Amino acid sequence: MAPLLQATSIGKTYPGGVVANDGVNLTVSAGEVHAVVGENGAGKSTLMKILFGIERPDAGELTLDGKPVSFANPRDAIDAGIGMVFQHFSLVPSFSVYENVVLGSEPRSGARFDRKRAIEEVRALSKRFRLKVDPLPAVGTLPVGQQQRVEILKALYRDARILILDEPTAVLAPQEIEELFVAVRELVAQGRTVIFIAHKLPEVLEISDRITVMRAGRSVGEVGRSEITEQGLATMMVGRDVALRVDRAATAGALACEIKALWVRSESGQPSLEDLNLRVHAGEIVGLVGVEGNGQAALIDAISGAGPMSAGVAYLNGTSLGPLSTLERRAIGVANIPEDRIAQGLAGGASVAENLVATKLGDRRYVRRGLLDLRAIKANAEALIARYSVRVGGADQAVATLSGGNMQKVVVARELSEQPKLLLVSQPTRGVDLGATQFIWRSLTDARDAGAAVLLSSADLTELLALSDRLVVFYRGKLVAAFHNDDTLTPEVLGSYMLGLAVQTQEEVMGALR
Repeated sequence: MAPLLQATSIGKTYPGGVVANDGVNLTVSAGEVHAVVGENGAGKSTLMKILFGIERPDAGELTLDGKPVSFANPRDAIDAGIGMVFQHFSLVPSFSVYENVVLGSEPRSGARFDRKRAIEEVRALSKRFRLKVDPLPAVGTLPVGQQQRVEILKALYRDARILILDEPTAVLAPQEIEELFVAVRELVAQGRTVIFIAHKLPEVLEISDRITVMRAGRSVGEVGRSEITEQGLATMMVGRDVALRVDRAATAGALACEIKALWVRSESGQPSLEDLNLRVHAGEIVGLVGVEGNGQAALIDAISGAGPMSAGVAYLNGTSLGPLSTLERRAIGVANIPEDRIAQGLAGGASVAENLVATKLGDRRYVRRGLLDLRAIKANAEALIARYSVRVGGADQAVATLSGGNMQKVVVARELSEQPKLLLVSQPTRGVDLGATQFIWRSLTDARDAGAAVLLSSADLTELLALSDRLVVFYRGKLVAAFHNDDTLTPEVLGSYMLGLAVQTQEEVMGALR
């Protein structure tokens, strides 16, 4: 039987000579979940854009049902039965679910929009594919997991036979991931085919039938799910052995950071964080767990100085942080690896060397008589580039020209170059490949072992469980659970608290906070 969809020797080069796809092959059979994995820059996104008509290949051939096809735009791909759900949704928040689903393909009664029929059709699709979403609420009121289902319904409403899911689990809690997988299996059971793009290897092995691995713009192999382990898959992706685990701290040191009755309010006056009490010791990593927007970012901002403390106090080694400016907090040992390295962590047009001293422009080592000491700044950069394995043409290269992983290494190098007392870390490996992830994990644990108290916020539960010595869970601005990390703690347990399905007693929380 001929493959349903086949890409053969696909090539794509962007202006400037950047080769994104170099002879890529992909064979997708009908009625399967076919995963495509690879590090950032491996060419996955470019290949998917070609399959969906966003990009056109420079070389190679696409066939659908054994016949050559060429898509000039996404409309051509949709008409051919291919749908794509992007990691960043394209929904209208003020529109209802059914309005978003039918937008651009509205059912009509004469010249008028047939609202009743639209609602019925969306409800029927939802029931048929076990997507469990009410067609009536405004999309902006829905949690992210249900918004994703709306995107899938949009593709199914247009009769997609092949559904491309781009990093579909990136921002979902474990229970939401399981619900997504139920829907994916139902799609396949009803004759649909799913192409699953992901970087979380346990999920890839759980949901896929076959896996195509890409590396450096090429497809380097195809394997069945039962033929490979997580470690083997990681090795195929990176081209060398990769450690997927790190050692957690054996013992924590003295109390470093103490937070008491901390409140943070948004500009509208609504609480982002309510009456938070937390203690972090030197030499430990405390993981901040929660669906994004439940208070973790508000805590990091309040401690770093990027956001206000509405009430309460926070101390670092006995010094109150509230009266101090951001620079004064840095001077007593606060370091911050922010969530958005481009908007918050780096000056894209400045050089790597300049970014590495951006928080130290009052430091006498780099300023003489009011002027920057360019020689000292360059020497500092060269030392940190070597120590943190930053792949760069030179210290004078603009930081915006680096890959995402190397940009993140610049931020990590700057923040860890002088041992911090309190390290605030948000999404340290988002958009970073396995090799850089391994390096960043090791850098964080080295800082911990050198005595830093670390607050780590991440949407990746695997990362939190791998690195954290203790974990605290946030739900709607409140701390609802706390755990000492051990082998019995699972993503599913954390997920039940993340979604508000379970809450610990105050005694249980305080017991794990001591």
